[in-house]
Amino acid sequence: MTGRLRAPTGRYGGKSAEERQADRRRRFLDAALQLFGDTPGYRAATIAALSEAAGLSTRQFYEEFRGLEDVLAALHLQVNGWAEEAVLAALGAVGDLPLGDRATTIFRAYAAHVTADPRLVRITFVEIIGVSPRLEEQRLARRSRWVDLICAEASAAAERGEAAHRDYRIAATGFIGSVNGLLHDWSAGWLDATLDEVVDELVRQLLCILRPTGRLPE
Repeated sequence: MTGRLRAPTGRYGGKSAEERQADRRRRFLDAALQLFGDTPGYRAATIAALSEAAGLSTRQFYEEFRGLEDVLAALHLQVNGWAEEAVLAALGAVGDLPLGDRATTIFRAYAAHVTADPRLVRITFVEIIGVSPRLEEQRLARRSRWVDLICAEASAAAERGEAAHRDYRIAATGFIGSVNGLLHDWSAGWLDATLDEVVDELVRQLLCILRPTGRLPE
């Protein structure tokens, strides 16, 4: 199967073709969150099992996706999009709070979202790794968006005199690596720490990156 099948057009059951397609896609992604994020995981999943979990047929699957990799790609973007929405909402709520309070509030919003459901952690930090060059490119592109967000916040803090004026891209990339590693290990039970302890440590790392030289986090 090299491409998607053509979906039927026209209204049916009171819904347009576009509405039916969106509903099918949502059901496939909901099922994928369970199968890829829990049991059996992406690498052991099948199109037949995913279609059954979604309550749809394999023909309907091929009307939406070319294969399971397409589903994982869409799910990865969706999960990251949810996390970004949580962070942007927190950004809009912090106003003119001091840097330490802003960083803590924003990062806690991110951590609370991605760790609220173990399946989100697995999709974000585990299942996406090493699947294909295409998904590795997507993962790195999505990581770059988080780096850009940190750099933008750092630049704004620098303009307020709360952070040093410098290029933060290398430091932000290193911080994202710490976030990925620590949250993955915490969710897997490999880290003897509470979530609050992990978040506090990551906030300290972020503040050490942002503070001007010679200033320590409060």
